[in-house]
Amino acid sequence: MTNENIEKNTATDSTACVLLIGNEILSGKTQDANLQYLGTELSRLGVKLAEARVLPDDADVIVATVNECRARYTYVFTTGGIGPTHDDITAKCIATAFGRELILDQRAVECLKRGSFELNEARLKMARLPEGSTLIENPRSNAPGFCVENVYVLAGIPSIARAMFETLADEFDSGPPIYSRNVDVFMREGDIAGPLEIIADEFPDIEIGSYPFARDGRFGANLVVRGTDAGRLDLALNKIVETMTRLGDDSSVGEPD
Repeated sequence: MTNENIEKNTATDSTACVLLIGNEILSGKTQDANLQYLGTELSRLGVKLAEARVLPDDADVIVATVNECRARYTYVFTTGGIGPTHDDITAKCIATAFGRELILDQRAVECLKRGSFELNEARLKMARLPEGSTLIENPRSNAPGFCVENVYVLAGIPSIARAMFETLADEFDSGPPIYSRNVDVFMREGDIAGPLEIIADEFPDIEIGSYPFARDGRFGANLVVRGTDAGRLDLALNKIVETMTRLGDDSSVGEPD
C-alpha cells in the first residue's frame, strides 16, 4: 500500500543538531521521546536534522559538545537538565560554553511566579540563566526554556519540550514542499538491495530509503521516496513497484493516500 505525505523540503542550507542530556537516558531508565518529535517538526519547517547525541550529566562533556555543534550547525537544540535539582546543570553549562555569567533572570522569576507552587530556592534555580538569554515560553508549567544565539534549551519532559518548541516555529527557515510516499514490500532487504541501488542511481534527484520490519511472522521493508518533483517521484515509485513485483513481492499496492 503506497502512502503520500507532503513535508517541507529538508534539502536546505539550514541544519540542526539535537543534544539529549541526562544520565537517565543513558542508563535506560528513561526512554527518550523528544528526538522523534523534533526530527519530524524540523523536517516540516525545512530544517535538516543532521545529527543527534545523548550526553551524560557531565559539565565538561556538555560544554565541549555545545561549542562543537553550535559552530557546525545552524541550530542546536538541547533537552533536559533545566530543572531544580542538583544534577540539572544545563543552564550553567550553556553559560560556560558562551563565556557568560549565570544570573538570576528577573523575567524568568516573573514566569515562575505565575505557577501555583511555592517559589523556594530550589525552584529559583530554574530562573538562573546565561546573561542575555532570550526566554522560550513554557505554556505548560511556566518555567521557561531559553535561547543563546543559535542554541535552544528545552525541557526534558516531552509534553513541556513540545509546548516550548511550538512557540518557536516561526523562527526557523523553511523550504519548498517535498513529497513523500512509501510502499511496503514483503521481501528481505538482502534480496532487494541490488535492484534498489540501480533505481537509486537512475533517480539521483530522488531520496530513496529502505526501512526493514517484521510483521505477522514475515520480513519486509518499507521503501520511501522523497522529492520535490511530483512527476519524477511517480516515475521512481512506479519503477520500484514494477521491480519488486517482478522479483516476487506479493504485497498489494494501492493508490497514494
